[in-house]
Amino acid sequence: MTIQQLLKTAPVSTLLLVSFIGLFIIQVLLGVDANNPSTQALIYWGANALPLTMEDDPWRLVSSAFLHIGLMHLLFNGFAMYFFGQVAEPMFGSVKFLALFLLAAIGGNLLNNYVTWQGILDGSAQPGLSAGASGGIMGIGAALLIAALFKISVNGMVLNLKSLIFIMGINLVYGFAVPGIDNAGHIGGAITGLVIALGFVFAQRQRQGAQQQAIAEYQSALTNQLPIADPQVTDYNDPPLRDIFSDNTSQIPVNLEHDSASTVNNTDVNTTINYNNPAYVSVKPVAIKPVKISMIWQLLPWLMMLIVLIGFVWWWQDMHNQILQVLAANE
Repeated sequence: MTIQQLLKTAPVSTLLLVSFIGLFIIQVLLGVDANNPSTQALIYWGANALPLTMEDDPWRLVSSAFLHIGLMHLLFNGFAMYFFGQVAEPMFGSVKFLALFLLAAIGGNLLNNYVTWQGILDGSAQPGLSAGASGGIMGIGAALLIAALFKISVNGMVLNLKSLIFIMGINLVYGFAVPGIDNAGHIGGAITGLVIALGFVFAQRQRQGAQQQAIAEYQSALTNQLPIADPQVTDYNDPPLRDIFSDNTSQIPVNLEHDSASTVNNTDVNTTINYNNPAYVSVKPVAIKPVKISMIWQLLPWLMMLIVLIGFVWWWQDMHNQILQVLAANE
C-alpha cells in the first residue's frame, strides 16, 4: 500500500507515523544520538519518567507515546502501526481509533509507573523512564483481537483470529525475552484496548443486526407486493398480463440492480421486472425504514472510553498522592 493509499484509507494512522518519524528526525538534527539517546535527552523530549510523570508532568503519559529510543525501536513500532492501523482505523473510525491509541498508551504508561512504584516501595526497583508507541499499538492489536473473536467484519472481510493472536504473542514474548522492554506498558495497553473494544463490538453487533432486519423487511416487501402494469404499454401481442400472472408455470426473473448497502435508507426504489415479452411491469416504490439503534448503543464506545479515562485520572491521582506522602515523610 502506497503512502497515498494509506492516507486515504487510514489518515490518522498515516499522521501518527509521520509524527513518529518527524520527531525522531528533529531529535537527530538537534544532536540526539540516533541509536543510544541519553537519559537527559529522553526526559527533555517527553519520556515517561517516574516520579516526574506522577508529580507535575502528567502530560508525559501522552508525549512518551510519540518518542522512541533509537532507530530500531522506531522501525519496529512504525511497522506495527502500519500493519494494524490500515485495518483498525476503517473498522473503528478515525476519531475513535485515535482515542483508542491515546488511551491505550496512557494505560500502558500508568501500569508501568504503578509496577515501578511498587518496586521502589519494596526495594526491588529504581526510578526509570520509558518511551514508545508500543502501549498504544498493543491496545489497537487487542481491540482487533476482540473484533475477530466476535467476527466483526471490515470492508466485508472478517479478521483472522489466529494471525492476530500470533502477532500479539510475538510482541509479548519478545518483551519478556529481551532486557529493557517495557512489558508492563505492553500489558497495560493491551488490557485498555480489550476493555474499550467491548464497547465498539457490542455497538457494531447491534447495528449489523438492525441492518439485517431492515434488509429482510425490504426483501419481504418486494416479494409480497403486487406489480402494476406500466400505463405506457397499451398494445401486447402476448397474452394479457393477468393471464401471465395467473400462469403458475411462467418464469418471472427479477433483476434488482441496487447496492445492498444503500438499500437500508432508500425510500424510492423503481424496479422493473422483465417477463421475456414486450410487456413491462413497474413495481410500486417500497418505503424502507432507516436503520436506527438506540442512543445508548450509539454512545456506548464513547461511554466506555469516558469510564476508562475517569479511571485513569483516579489512578494517577492516587499514585500522585502516595508519592507526595512518601517524599514528605523523607524530608
